[in-house]
Amino acid sequence: MPWLVHGFSTRPGGFSQAYGGSSLNLGLTKEDRRETVARNREVFLQSLGAVALGAVAQEKVSLPLVTLRQIHSDLIHAVSAVPKSPLVGDGVVTNTPGLVLGVQTADCLPVILVDPKRKAVGVFHAGWRGTLRRIVEKGVGEMRRNFGCEPKDLQAAIGPGIRQCCFEVGPEVRVRFEAQFAYAGKLFREIKVLDPVREKYPMLFLTARAPGHSELPIQLFLDLAEANRLQLLDAGLSANSIEVSPLCTACRTDLLFSYRKEKGITGRMMAVVGIRA
Repeated sequence: MPWLVHGFSTRPGGFSQAYGGSSLNLGLTKEDRRETVARNREVFLQSLGAVALGAVAQEKVSLPLVTLRQIHSDLIHAVSAVPKSPLVGDGVVTNTPGLVLGVQTADCLPVILVDPKRKAVGVFHAGWRGTLRRIVEKGVGEMRRNFGCEPKDLQAAIGPGIRQCCFEVGPEVRVRFEAQFAYAGKLFREIKVLDPVREKYPMLFLTARAPGHSELPIQLFLDLAEANRLQLLDAGLSANSIEVSPLCTACRTDLLFSYRKEKGITGRMMAVVGIRA
């Protein structure tokens, strides 16, 4: 779509030195310098063609970037101009040309929605808490309410995030998902934890429970991408209009930032979408 600006950033190619090498950190993290992050953001937006001609020297300048102070919520803002004060929430939508909307991620999922018919766009930050609160489903609703978008016309892109192979969660997360979604059983994978002591000395673990041994502890892994894909289907999108990146942030720290894998000391990627001026 020639009018559309969109993309998911990766780790290499920037000016930050805080996270090893020259990385494209787009988040205002405590380890990085604000000036460096601003330079990285400029490079990223320029690479996407998110530019307009300046009024004075006719030089190319980046389109204004609208971001959020993210709080793992279901709060979504509709904007028609750069806000005068920082927005708090995890989703933003617009049909106004000349703006670029962005969310930051480092394991959570970035989700972009586009309506080609009405030229409206949205971007959402979906961690497990936002997913539980149905943020992308509500995002479809906000685009319909604000811009008259029909779900069948929307196209979605789910970007890089932590995948089921690496996203271990506690049993309380499964309980909460089961209370919200009929398909929750499809989202979790169980792995029994092998204990070498138990294997060598099974008599130590005998109980009255049939068949005579206590159960092995399990690890639970959540498929966050599939959870959001199913939400989009429930919201009315067609399956062939949803594209899902296979990249796992925790598996690919050479290419992506991962908060969990890097124990919180990492940069932030950005998903952006906008309408050319």
